Amino acid sequence: MNIANLFGDMYYSPTYYDTSTTTTLTDAQAAGFIATVMLFGLIFVAISYVVYSFILWRIFNKAGVAQWKAWVPIYNTWIMYELGDQQGFWAILMFIPVVNIVAAVFMYIAMYNIGLKLGKEGVFVLLAIFLPIVWLIWLAVDNSTWKGKATAAHKAA
Repeated sequence: MNIANLFGDMYYSPTYYDTSTTTTLTDAQAAGFIATVMLFGLIFVAISYVVYSFILWRIFNKAGVAQWKAWVPIYNTWIMYELGDQQGFWAILMFIPVVNIVAAVFMYIAMYNIGLKLGKEGVFVLLAIFLPIVWLIWLAVDNSTWKGKATAAHKAA
C-alpha cells in the first residue's frame, strides 16, 4: 500500500529538507561574545554596588554612623546587624552554607529593629523580607529620624 494513496498527495511529499546544518562561531567570535557578556555583567555589578552603598550611606547618616563604612564590603553588613541590635559576626558567617539561613533570620530581626528605630510599624519588616531593595530605598529617602542610638564605635570619627 502506498502512503500517497492513503493520505492523498497533499499530505505526502517525497522531498526531504536537511535542517541539520548549523552555523558555528569561530573561537574569536565566541571569546568576543563571552568578553562582552562579562563586561556588561561587571558594569551591572559595579553600578548595583554603588547604588547599594549610597543607600546604606543615607541610612548610616540617619543613625549617626560614619558614612564611609557604607562603602566597605561585608563591614557594611556587619554594621547593619549591629544597628539592628544583633551580633555583627553574622556578616562573616553568612558565607557558610546552611549557617547562612540562620544569618538571614538574624538579618530580618535586625531589619525589624532598624525599622522600629526609624519610626516604622512592625509589619514594615514584611517589605524588608520580600522586597529588601525597596525597604532600603524607602528608609534612605523618607524623612524619618533615628530614634535609637548608635554605639560609640560606630559614631563618625
